[in-house]
Amino acid sequence: MKIKRQKHAKKTISFYKYNFCFREPFQILIDGTFCQAALKNKIQIKEQLPKYLMGEVQLCTTNCALKELETLAKDLYGAKLILQKFQIRKCKHMKDPVPASECLLSMLGDTNPHHYFIATQDQQLTTALKKIPGVPLLYIILNTMVLDKPSERSLKHVEAVQLGELVSPTQQSSIQTLKEKEGLSKDSHDRRGKKRKRKSSNPNPLSCLKKKKKPMPQQPKKTDREKKKRSRLRKRQPAGGEEAAVSSNPTTA
Repeated sequence: MKIKRQKHAKKTISFYKYNFCFREPFQILIDGTFCQAALKNKIQIKEQLPKYLMGEVQLCTTNCALKELETLAKDLYGAKLILQKFQIRKCKHMKDPVPASECLLSMLGDTNPHHYFIATQDQQLTTALKKIPGVPLLYIILNTMVLDKPSERSLKHVEAVQLGELVSPTQQSSIQTLKEKEGLSKDSHDRRGKKRKRKSSNPNPLSCLKKKKKPMPQQPKKTDREKKKRSRLRKRQPAGGEEAAVSSNPTTA
């Protein structure tokens, strides 16, 4: 019996994953009636629910569900202790709480965009939830947790998507990403077209000036000693005096 129940849950989860983009960790919205049934049947929600759904879960509730348990009889004190251990999701009724069933319906809207599972024993709430496509329902029966099969509304929605009459959540997300990419490319194109043109201004007067010629490096001035030394070298005569000069010139002989 347990293996059959597990196969049924696996098949139902695959349906919601493929057709409504459900992903782990699964978000489970729980009300006081489910906690009361779990307490009565000695079911450990935090331990058993991840095993049953074969994946990670986030157990959560709303402020309205907690307030509802506070105003009811003391017999529900144990259910309140269980419920307040879960994460609290923000709802629209923080200042003026409403019944838990009304609050949970407002959290889902028309299409359950945040992909919530709903865990409840409230029959009226269950009937209302089955009119919204893509809402997995959990309840407790015969001391066990059960994931309900997909509702007729969910099956008709999937059939309409397959026939092309509706757009699936996967297609919606892909269309949205394409629109975002087109918007980014358009913005970049507009930015390129709106580049600032350089103004035609008069040339810089400093750039029109003629370049000054660099002065040639001056040689160091000769000192008086070097001048005297050079003049002495010029005045020197060859050895032998006049005789040497006569012998060297044969035309004079």
